[in-house]
Amino acid sequence: MLGENIKKQLAQYLELMEGDVLLKVSVGDDKVSQDMLALVEELASMSPKITFEKTKLERTPSFSVNRPGEDTGIVFAGLPLGHEFTSLVLALLQVSGRPPKVDERVIEQIKNLKGEYHFETYVSLTCNNCPDVVQALNIMSLLNPGITHTMIEGNAYKEEVEKKNIMAVPTVYLNGEFFESGRMTIQEILEKLGSSQDPSVFNEKDPFDVLIIGGGPAGATAAIYAARKGIRTGIVTDRFGGQVLDTAGIENFTSINHTEGTELAARMEEHVREYDVDIMVSQRAKRIAKKDLIEVELENGGILKAKTIIIATGARWREIGVPGEKEFRKKGVTNCPHCDGPLFAGKNVAVIGGGNSGIEAAIDLAGICKHVTVLEFLPELKADSVLQDRLRSLPNVTVITNAETKEITGTDRVNGLTYIDRKTGGEHHIDVDGVFVQIGLVPNTSWLEGTVEMERGEIIVDERGATSMSGVFAAGDCTNTPYKQIIISMGSGATAALSAFDYLIRN
Repeated sequence: MLGENIKKQLAQYLELMEGDVLLKVSVGDDKVSQDMLALVEELASMSPKITFEKTKLERTPSFSVNRPGEDTGIVFAGLPLGHEFTSLVLALLQVSGRPPKVDERVIEQIKNLKGEYHFETYVSLTCNNCPDVVQALNIMSLLNPGITHTMIEGNAYKEEVEKKNIMAVPTVYLNGEFFESGRMTIQEILEKLGSSQDPSVFNEKDPFDVLIIGGGPAGATAAIYAARKGIRTGIVTDRFGGQVLDTAGIENFTSINHTEGTELAARMEEHVREYDVDIMVSQRAKRIAKKDLIEVELENGGILKAKTIIIATGARWREIGVPGEKEFRKKGVTNCPHCDGPLFAGKNVAVIGGGNSGIEAAIDLAGICKHVTVLEFLPELKADSVLQDRLRSLPNVTVITNAETKEITGTDRVNGLTYIDRKTGGEHHIDVDGVFVQIGLVPNTSWLEGTVEMERGEIIVDERGATSMSGVFAAGDCTNTPYKQIIISMGSGATAALSAFDYLIRN
């Protein structure tokens, strides 16, 4: 089941196991069951601390990860390979007794939850976002006996996915009812369960020398550069990694031929945590105000104070702004072909956007979907010629230019798309099961209106990353930097941190 390189890496991780782990396996005669049994046998052969036994679980094929004599509630239904292989490895380590890397206050929140919480997460193995949710809920299951969690791989349970009308992953059910869809952190899950952090936790913090808002490439780099100066550094972010978490293959990062967005994000966070940085995740800034110090009010009501601020809030997917887009979000309207593409296998889909991201999405989807229609607003596609050549060589792709999307239609899910031919004015409708929106990004700066100077939503900065407000700097895709690239964001984060340090010295 596992290649030699993966087995070598896995062997190193399995040496970190602290106690015994028992895998309880429920299998039948189908191919997935046989592959699952082969995987479990291979794991058991690689470590004397792993044993397995056959049993009957709620779903077949599936297996649970337990301590001998103690069920943890962690179950994998379907093969946890692809991006979910990391979730399996972490489950083995954590069930064996290796503590999860979670803040003590969060651990207490989890342990204090009362009641029965039976979570089920539907995933695809190509999804970059799914492992975060799976790993968060596995940790919660491990820490609280009232919580269980089952990862369900969509391809192994297609009938279940169709019956529940699941069209985006990860999708989480709680006690048999829909809970949430999309990436979530442990803190976000706890808040949705009614267990949020007390704002006083933030109010009581001492002022920071540098407080960074945003945890993407710019924010992470700024935190490292600031911390290395020996000054009090904090970083507040809704999710560590930012847009990088939604990026599949990265092949233009100097010195690294290829990496995945989730892997790069994990390395960034690991690097930041090597320094004395106060990391506050699952928190969003609401406003900033210049007083004796600069105050940052959070959406939860907490207030942080700092001598300097670096804004690195990045950007998000731009919306089309037509009827049906919001109504059918996660019911056929999505942005991520890597995450949600497998759910549309054998179906007709549309991609809105003819730039590089749109054409790359169309090429990916053409390999699994019945037919892909690309709609571009302008008279010509904007993607690189090599991508256009590849696209036009595919037999199941149609390109429509001069197309203005008017409406996304459907009932309980997407069933079509209406567009206007901008050349003739004629209105047309196509039947599709999914719509992938790929029309660029918009900066996450609406909360800054009236505070710093901006143009088209982008924060205006000088060559040092300084904004129009004294002591406030900005970096990355939320600024008017002309090129939005990971490596450029990192450089601007370093510039902003060094400029903030220079500001502290001079003031």
